[in-house]
Amino acid sequence: MSSENLDLVRSILAEWERADFRSVSWAHPDIEYTLIGGPEPGTWKGLAEMTISVRDFMSAWDDYGIEAQKYRELDGERVLVLVRLRGRGKASGLDLGATHANGAEVWHVRDGKVTRLIMYWDRDRAFAELGLEE
Repeated sequence: MSSENLDLVRSILAEWERADFRSVSWAHPDIEYTLIGGPEPGTWKGLAEMTISVRDFMSAWDDYGIEAQKYRELDGERVLVLVRLRGRGKASGLDLGATHANGAEVWHVRDGKVTRLIMYWDRDRAFAELGLEE
C-alpha cells in the first residue's frame, strides 16, 4: 500500500510541477490542509476551504511554481516531499527563487485519498517537528 501512496503523491506533484493545480480528485472531502510559515499560515478543513485558500494564495503570485526534489516514505500513511518554490509576489515583487525557498510537505494518504496535507515553508522546521535529519 505504501508504494501506492508514494505513486499518488508523485502523480500530484508532477501536475503541480507543470503548474496544473486544477485537480482535487486526490483529496478526501474532509481533508485537513495546513500551511506552516509563509505569508498566510493556517489550517483549513474540507475540500471547499482548501480550494479557496489555494486560490487566494495563487492569486498573489506571478509565475508560481513548485519543484519536487526528493520523496521519502515516513510510514504506511505519510510521504515527505522536499520542494523548492518559485514565483514573484504581485504586490511585493518578492522573488521566491532569490530567497532559496526550500520547503517540505507531509502528505497523509489513506485508501487512495489525501486526508491531510501539511506544507512547510521552512524545511528545517519540518525536519525538527518530524524528528528527522536531512
